[in-house]
Amino acid sequence: MNLPRIDIDLGKIAHNTRRLKKLYGSQDINIIGVTKVIAGNPIIADILVKNGIEILADSRISNIIKMRKAGIRAQYLLLRTPALSQVEEVVIHAHISLNSELAVLKKLSEYALRNHMIHKVVLMVELGDLREGIMPSEMNAIVKEVLNLDGLALIGIGTNLACFGGISPDADKMNELSSIAIRLEEKFKITLAMVSGGNSANYNWFTSSKNTGRINSLRLGESIFLGREALCRRPIPGLFTDIFTLLAEVIEAKRKPSQPYGEVYQNANGDIPRFKNKGLMNRAVLAIGTQDVMVSGITPKQKITVLGASSDHLLIDNGKTSLKVGDTVAFDLNYSALLRVFNTPCIAKNTINQYECESIL
Repeated sequence: MNLPRIDIDLGKIAHNTRRLKKLYGSQDINIIGVTKVIAGNPIIADILVKNGIEILADSRISNIIKMRKAGIRAQYLLLRTPALSQVEEVVIHAHISLNSELAVLKKLSEYALRNHMIHKVVLMVELGDLREGIMPSEMNAIVKEVLNLDGLALIGIGTNLACFGGISPDADKMNELSSIAIRLEEKFKITLAMVSGGNSANYNWFTSSKNTGRINSLRLGESIFLGREALCRRPIPGLFTDIFTLLAEVIEAKRKPSQPYGEVYQNANGDIPRFKNKGLMNRAVLAIGTQDVMVSGITPKQKITVLGASSDHLLIDNGKTSLKVGDTVAFDLNYSALLRVFNTPCIAKNTINQYECESIL
């Protein structure tokens, strides 16, 4: 198959999905499958749904459209707060959206009515990470407005932590979200079907909590696809961490100096590089670069050292492996690297263990 490519083990995705559903389900917490890291790949989305995921969440409407056109039957949630310019698309293609702006909610109401639809909304609460969210002191006023908007159904509240500010979704934060949910239900005589406590960063809170309060939903991507929690990136027991393997081909292998020579200015990435002089070394060039993958997020499986990259070339120290032209080098990926890989068309996507996956569904 063409290189570069990423191999995707569907059987391991199925395993991780079932294990996480069982784990969080033990405390009546439903997991939402986040598909943005796999760019809404319909084959993978289908595996999530077949293994019990009922809601698929993505930050891009284009990915949601892709999965719906492929016939993946699920509820679709738009993760990123809708832009005013895309409100009609959101109403038509997403069943649920996360929201923090009243102006957007009013437009959602307008287009829902125009299209004779009911659009479900979850209001995001700011609890310290300083990405999206309504300040807690403003929640009463916003909820009052939303409840009077025809065409919308307020189904819950949620929060996002650890993504921008790195703030932990600890017991204090989750207790605060639970308290806000309870207060809103009591004040407005409503029932919030979804109280979404966060994402894969919530694992440590969950495993250390005796009482998860009103939190009944988490949005998981990294835990499913990389088998890790998202605070310290530690593996979650019983999950696979090697679902994805990135493969790139050697296009040059030569013995060259270890230090560039000549007058140094900025390189293609805008950096002024510095290299230690280690004498002559066996170097190799791979046919992959920064436009394909976040190089700092890949780890070679072989005994090589990544020296750096330009847009289309990855440079490695080939001293311990004696790679030659035409050989293949394999890498593990972190979340950011995986996100970049799935959003470039230049890397082939190759699914494996389809039979194994189907045999255990």
